[in-house]
Parts: sequence; structure tokens; C-alpha cells
Amino acid sequence: MPIAIWCILAAAILPILSAFPAKFSKDFDNANPRSPDYWREGFRARAQAAQANGFEAFPFFAVSVFVAMSQGASPYWIDQLAVLFILLRLIYVFCYWTDRSNPRSLAWAASFITIVALFTSSLWS
Repeated sequence: MPIAIWCILAAAILPILSAFPAKFSKDFDNANPRSPDYWREGFRARAQAAQANGFEAFPFFAVSVFVAMSQGASPYWIDQLAVLFILLRLIYVFCYWTDRSNPRSLAWAASFITIVALFTSSLWS
């Protein structure tokens, strides 16, 4: 199975992992996990925002991998770009957790460009 397919699985799991550390607080109520009060500020709010953005980015990434594969793009480039996307998303989540907005925005932009490169890779690879 191509590495890019495994990256789709990683991209699907990453948003869940983005909010997971915020649930290690004694204040977290598993009976009411979506309480807006819990996710209102600080690290918890940033972790929740990273999770939401991960869910937003996932469909375009997954579709781009499948478009690239179905349109005859180079498997080498598909795999390389898919791995790059995952690495950039990991940086993005770390920057969100640590409240570094400028590097976070750069990581987001680079991951978006990676998706566009994947989507169009059959034209240039």
C-alpha cells in the first residue's frame, strides 16, 4: 500500500490527537465532553481550534491524494507530498499548542500549498 494512503489515515487521526492532551485535566467532564466552558480559553481553546482545523483540512487532503493517484501522477511525488503534509500539520498543531501564531500560519500556508501541489501533480510530475 502506498505511503500516501497511510498518510490519509494519519491525517484522519491527527485532529483527534490535537485535542487529546487538553482532556488530561481533572476539570474535564467526560460526561459532557463538548462543554463550551471547558474549551473557552488558553491551551484548551487552542487544542480545540487545532482539532477543528484538522477536520477542515482533512477532506481536501484526502481527495487530493486520490486525484493525484487516479490521474497518473508520479507515485514518488505523491508519497513525498503526503508525508510533507503530515509533517507540516504536526508543526501546525505544535505551534497552536504553544501559542506561536506566525509559525503556525506559515505551517498552515505550506500545508495548503502541499495539498494544491498534490491535486495538480499529474500535470507536472
